[in-house]
Amino acid sequence: MGVVEDTEPPLKRAKRLTDEQNGFSGNSSLRGTSVNNSLGDLMARPLTSQGDDETIGSKGVIKKSEFIRIITRALYSLGYDKTGAMLEEESGISLHNSTIKLFLQQVKDGKWDQSVKTLYRIGLPDEKAVKSASFLLLEQKFLELLKVENIVDALGTLRNEMAPLRINTKRVHELASSLISPSSFISHTTSTPGKESVNSRSKVLEELQNLLPASVIIPEKRLECLVENSLHIQRDSCVFHNTLDSDLSLYSDHQCGQHQIPSQTVQILESHTDEVWFLQFSHNGKYLASSSKDQTAIIWEICADGHTSLKHTLVGHQKPVIAILWSPDDRQVLTCGAEEVIRRWDVDSGDCVHIYEKGGISPISCGWYPDGQGIIAGMTDRSICMWDLDGRELECWKGQRTQKVSDIAMTDDGKWLVSVCKDSVISLFDREATVERLIEEEDMITSFSLSNDNKYILVNLHNQEIRLWNIEGDPKIVSRYKGHKRSRFIIRSCFGGYKQAFVASGSEDSQVYIWHRSTGKLIVELPGHAGAVNCVSWSPTNLHMLASASDDGTIRIWGLDRINQQNQKKHVQGSSSNGVIHRCNGN
Repeated sequence: MGVVEDTEPPLKRAKRLTDEQNGFSGNSSLRGTSVNNSLGDLMARPLTSQGDDETIGSKGVIKKSEFIRIITRALYSLGYDKTGAMLEEESGISLHNSTIKLFLQQVKDGKWDQSVKTLYRIGLPDEKAVKSASFLLLEQKFLELLKVENIVDALGTLRNEMAPLRINTKRVHELASSLISPSSFISHTTSTPGKESVNSRSKVLEELQNLLPASVIIPEKRLECLVENSLHIQRDSCVFHNTLDSDLSLYSDHQCGQHQIPSQTVQILESHTDEVWFLQFSHNGKYLASSSKDQTAIIWEICADGHTSLKHTLVGHQKPVIAILWSPDDRQVLTCGAEEVIRRWDVDSGDCVHIYEKGGISPISCGWYPDGQGIIAGMTDRSICMWDLDGRELECWKGQRTQKVSDIAMTDDGKWLVSVCKDSVISLFDREATVERLIEEEDMITSFSLSNDNKYILVNLHNQEIRLWNIEGDPKIVSRYKGHKRSRFIIRSCFGGYKQAFVASGSEDSQVYIWHRSTGKLIVELPGHAGAVNCVSWSPTNLHMLASASDDGTIRIWGLDRINQQNQKKHVQGSSSNGVIHRCNGN
């Protein structure tokens, strides 16, 4: 069961080694004498208050004054103005000092000349930030003057106040051109009639938060940001995390257990009569497709309760079916016969709707165009061919390939064609720029798998190692996974779980292996099969559903270990039983 004789078809067996930006910024000197005269003794340092050195919390790193101000800011943001004012009064710690309060009120009231003067009274050490904020305030003044068609004063603001700041010259020119047709310009920069000034002033306040230090204007969502960061750190540090963010709670520190990983056999599918070589969930998670040495492929339907039942057996190939792949819309599948033909099937009816073949050569791998309007295939003569759905050949080329293309895929944007081009090299071919990047490994490559975001690729190697490559820009290795067994056959791995945070793989020792993707830590080994596990697939819609295909002729559906999960809650030793197993033989 676990050992296969050397008489196995060569395609089942892995090949041996022999064969200055535009924005509110600037560095020029301060404008006008009126601004410089407002400095000095009139400076008001931000947020000075008694108790600034007092700390709270067990580690003594939280400043009480900052903590209270952030809570006060959150109360105002949530609309609890009375409660926020009460906290300021009772604590004696104001959200903002008198100068900053005056400044913010002047902005809300549209008192632009006064707000600019008050801005300089705050006493910010960063001259660049002060000038950028001044520009923002004066720009709003200009727009409001333009709106009421006060062209003379608008021009004076632009010429005498904004231009001398010597920043954002491009924007100054844009505003100057608006004087030619003020109404047309205003129509593109305002929203609902009658609310333009209020809305744009609110926007100015938001922009000021980005320009001025947080100690001057505390960001509106600061408390929410701190809490979210804390939750994300807890989530990302949990190697077993496999739940939705909606399951996170503020009431206790987050920590998942191994019970969140699918590790219990919940169903065994037994309709194939020989080794199962490949399987894949549909994109919508409603179906599972499998292919076998028995020359058939099967489409399985997954019910709402997770139970899997046989929908169609696809018969027609005269040789083992080495792969089955879902179309982007999940309405069709491709099956690839071992050095035979590619067949396209309708999922609803189970009928074969087209056969793809090329005289004298045969396919050994296949894939879909990302729009579902064409297919790609790796051929026995080491070429790559592309057809439209009706079978018209679009392209066919060989290049510098030294081996048959055992794996092939196209990224979702259709830009990159990914294929194994040499024993230890994967080609990333840019179809638009017609340039090629290479992933060069140290050992023979047996298979690969792309991540959902097309930014990463899992590469299975002859030396019993799986490597994770980042293929954005110049390819680089980011993680390695070891522990599974592979010596003779093609073993396939996959991404899966919450945000594809795990890597799963089959193994020749009849087990399924699961690693934490970021750390490379092996977190679980799943026994159960009686032969080599050739392929695994993780449901894209059910975080707790995994499928594995084996030489023992079965497919195992893995789910949560409910028994051990319940025992863990009771602080009792987890049971080794897999619980009730449902079998499906297609009847």
